[in-house]
Amino acid sequence: MRDTSLVYPVDSRGRVLLGRKKRGMGFGKWNGFGGKIEKGETMRQCAVRELREECGLIARTQDLELAAELYFQNTEDPEWSHAGIVYLVRIWSGAPAVSDEMEPRWFSPDALPFDRMWQADCQWLPLILKGKKIRGVIHFAEDGDTVTGYEFSEMK
Repeated sequence: MRDTSLVYPVDSRGRVLLGRKKRGMGFGKWNGFGGKIEKGETMRQCAVRELREECGLIARTQDLELAAELYFQNTEDPEWSHAGIVYLVRIWSGAPAVSDEMEPRWFSPDALPFDRMWQADCQWLPLILKGKKIRGVIHFAEDGDTVTGYEFSEMK
């Protein structure tokens, strides 16, 4: 199972920065910023690097707030399955900028574009934006897009 990071910047007004994928897996969907861990990186280093590469924000590892541990499972395609560590970040430098991979935009938490996001995001993203720390498993169909089930619990 591969490891990935995902970061959601939250500004002082409570808005969440999402990026619309311009290519690759999740093309056209709005998502947080993240990707696969590289050899020699910690998960936090991966998150900071992906945030910088995908939208230009510069964060420090110590400013990342652990928000969720998610396991994305596809029993029909085990190579697709992955573990994801999700962070919120409220302190950074720089301004969001379009990259070759993502087009960033701020959203109010009550106006997130769930109809243009991954299916399961509407189940867990509102929880972490309200301050809950969660652990969960999201089950996907063979197509890697359709959610067939999920379980979430609050981390202690």
